[in-house]
Amino acid sequence: MEKGILDTNVVTQIGILVNDIQKTTLKYADFLGVENPGYKITNIYDEARTEFRGKPTSARAKLAFFKVGENLSIELIEPDHNPSTWRESLDKNGEGVHHIAFVIKGMTEKIITLGKNAMPLLQKGEYKGGRYAYMNCEKDLKLIVELLEND
Repeated sequence: MEKGILDTNVVTQIGILVNDIQKTTLKYADFLGVENPGYKITNIYDEARTEFRGKPTSARAKLAFFKVGENLSIELIEPDHNPSTWRESLDKNGEGVHHIAFVIKGMTEKIITLGKNAMPLLQKGEYKGGRYAYMNCEKDLKLIVELLEND
């Protein structure tokens, strides 16, 4: 079988946008029967170098992660009000699934390849130990795909 565009077919994360991460995290912990993981806040621009639609943004978000399989997490995301794919999607669509994520290698090449396949870059940034990119795959795949590359 041929390898796909991403060179992987393993989903590692499902991202869900929420208005109140504290309330929703409690609900997920209760639903899953696990300890509340709390949340963390994404880095400031100087560390994250976040860009949305090709422009720098100081967008930040509160994130909570629930491990729900050996290699799968549910990520809850409460964005601030700065321009971002999170804020745009939450304002447009309300709470709910924002993306599915795949761990990949070769971020720059994957962004270019997806762009050539009518799946343009929406947002990118860095985190301790790696980088991410949200790709607009809504036309063909009906959702946003997140690329995660760890060092």
